[in-house]
Amino acid sequence: MSTESKMISVPGGQVTLSDRRTQRSWPVEVAAHELAAFPVTQELYAQVTGERPSTAHGDRLPVEGVSWLDAVRFCNALSLREGLAPAYRLPADGEGAEWDVSADGYRLPTEAEWEHACRAGTAGARYGPLDEIAWHGGNGSGRIHEVGGKQANAWGLHDMLGNVWEWCWDLYDPEVYGTYRLLRGGGWFDEHWSCRASVRRRSHPTFRIDDVGFRVARSPAA
Repeated sequence: MSTESKMISVPGGQVTLSDRRTQRSWPVEVAAHELAAFPVTQELYAQVTGERPSTAHGDRLPVEGVSWLDAVRFCNALSLREGLAPAYRLPADGEGAEWDVSADGYRLPTEAEWEHACRAGTAGARYGPLDEIAWHGGNGSGRIHEVGGKQANAWGLHDMLGNVWEWCWDLYDPEVYGTYRLLRGGGWFDEHWSCRASVRRRSHPTFRIDDVGFRVARSPAA
């Protein structure tokens, strides 16, 4: 895989998730896993799918304009390209997917995995000074930026905050929002308060916009 798709070993641990809408918080145990050092780039997305859906153009820019369903299809396609078992079973129609947790292929991180990896052992709102770690509304000049241009966190993960929001596997709140999936991390156009490790956003799994991308994860081999 290219530098832009390098995988980082993330240790297991516990993370406390929280939701401002419901004023609720809950602890989650996170198993060790791998997470891409960068969001998926337009170059990698094009290599795997043959498609370039993004509004802005540049090989090392994060792919954007991709839905949650696009992201899970990409994960399966990348797995097949590398001889791995696809993590997802996709119905012929519908907005969901079944996750085969025994598969060794690429997948989206869970929300808990994402926040645990983003924090990298820190407890504050961010893993470093915002301008040093993230492209956001205050320093991004109103546009997306190439991956890896800001400091990584302590575990070697870049752009966990800012640049593009990232799709996670989880449903947001199925009783209230149905099939809506979770987004994390804040984007290039967001105010500083959105670029925090704990901030949750939700969207329909077919939604596409120019500040939403994703990064891939893998479970350890059994």
